[in-house]
Amino acid sequence: QVQLVESGGASVQAGGSLRLSCAFFGYAYSPVCMAWFRQAPGKEREGVALIDIDGTTTYEDSVKDRFTISKDNAKNTLYLHMNSLKPEDTAMYYCAAHWLPGRCVLSSPFTVWGQGTQVTVSS
Repeated sequence: QVQLVESGGASVQAGGSLRLSCAFFGYAYSPVCMAWFRQAPGKEREGVALIDIDGTTTYEDSVKDRFTISKDNAKNTLYLHMNSLKPEDTAMYYCAAHWLPGRCVLSSPFTVWGQGTQVTVSS
């Protein structure tokens, strides 16, 4: 059974940095697509960044040039490096994965989700 386990969430001040991690295990084949999503209280979940099996990345406009998604296949871990954090980045952050060939976009039907890790940015 595939599992995703996030960690690294914390409370930080605006302008600070965090690195989120997502350990993935229990799979027979590497995910075609992995992504980070976030959901703030009272708001819909939104895609933040994704990375496909070849390492190509995509970012939501509000995090471009501040966030970096990466994956260490040897450690079975997905990362989200977040710099210049803003109060509006406050949310529960989730990692997700799917194995659908040829479909790696933020609107893809991700089939496996982690439990989330909380990021709180104070002004």
